[in-house]
Amino acid sequence: MAEHITTSTRVVRNTNKQAYRPLKADVCVVGAGIAGMSAALQASKLGRSVILVDSQPALGGQAVNSIIATFCGMFSNGTHGYQFTYGIADDILNALSRQEKALHYRHGPSTTVVYYDEVALGRWVEESVMAANITPVLGAMLLNVHVKGTRIESIDLMTRYGGVRVEADSFIDASGDAALLWQAGFACREPETQKVFGTQMVVLENINEDAQPNRKEIGARMKERGEQYGLLRQEGLGFNIPGSGIAAMNMTHIETPLDPIEASAKALIGKDQAARAVDFLKQEFPDCFGQSRIRSFGLPGIRQTRWIVGRHHLTVEELRAGKKFDDAIGRTAWPIELHDHSDGHHWIVFDEDHVHYIPLGSLVPAECTNAVAAGRCIDADSAALSSVRVMGPCIAMGMAAAHAVDLANGGSVHEIDMAQMRERTRDNVEKKTYRWDEKELASVVTV
Repeated sequence: MAEHITTSTRVVRNTNKQAYRPLKADVCVVGAGIAGMSAALQASKLGRSVILVDSQPALGGQAVNSIIATFCGMFSNGTHGYQFTYGIADDILNALSRQEKALHYRHGPSTTVVYYDEVALGRWVEESVMAANITPVLGAMLLNVHVKGTRIESIDLMTRYGGVRVEADSFIDASGDAALLWQAGFACREPETQKVFGTQMVVLENINEDAQPNRKEIGARMKERGEQYGLLRQEGLGFNIPGSGIAAMNMTHIETPLDPIEASAKALIGKDQAARAVDFLKQEFPDCFGQSRIRSFGLPGIRQTRWIVGRHHLTVEELRAGKKFDDAIGRTAWPIELHDHSDGHHWIVFDEDHVHYIPLGSLVPAECTNAVAAGRCIDADSAALSSVRVMGPCIAMGMAAAHAVDLANGGSVHEIDMAQMRERTRDNVEKKTYRWDEKELASVVTV
């Protein structure tokens, strides 16, 4: 007997093209990268209803989808420094450490960085957002921002499934490009002359870890022979969790313009550069990479494009001096890492006991009273931003943004109780905890 198959359809027509599906929450976070995700989770922990918006069809931003593969700036300088950022950072590190080959601490000559598996981090983000009852709106492009005076009232988004209008008491701009505040018409900054280059990451599997070259070896060979492969960048490095046979390679520089047509073209160039870099590795270091294959290309990695004009403009002089602000909400000691020329970058390290701080004033837009920025679009000069935009301090900034809008309670973020703000962010400014005991310190081989 033939199985019955339903084949009926119906004809429909879009007769309501201007309609937006309404959503309302206490807090709307624009950008679901490490800063935005931290802000959304922290706001939810504080009992706020949260809508989390991102232009990508997946959560995690660059941390997951550009395959950054490292948590930088999360520990103080020195071979085995103390932890700078807590709260959401602890949640991530503890969760990934329970999974096999999902996390690895690399104790280098100057600081500790953390390598992570981007698939494991992506799943943690997704599961955490669902557990927190956060409403995600993904694949959403920002069309309009409705402003009244100094306040953002709502935003219009367009997805492939239709429009959405989000109304919220408070907004957090974690877009990376200050997209929310830019579209709202508030003052923003861009680099005046120099370009800041991004990176196209690529993940290789089936590498021979026993024959893996170090950063200096790769860089020297790129300077010597990179031109033969058509490589623009003359330095490179890889991150791998020992025993995984997988490495995330950081070998490229690509322009990351804000123009939509130019950005699309540069993305293709970046992928071509990454493919050339893989060819270079396979040919020049065959013992390690000869049998490797590309597992995935990340989305273009963007370092700095546009950022807000805040109450405070953080400067590189303040970083060098280690100035501790009265409204400090986070800290790091990550080097000045300014990628302002195509073949290399500035790398200026700080002393082992150095710490520099991020003031809340750099997160609070000067002209807007119900929005806070977090991540790489806070107010700073190009050199200062190149240090504080890495993942450790971005988590601290996201948490601080959530606390600021919670304390504002629908009012002005310029008028919050700073004593309470300092108490809430104290751990990320003052606490010093080591993630390794004396036995672990003695057994770790530094590289």
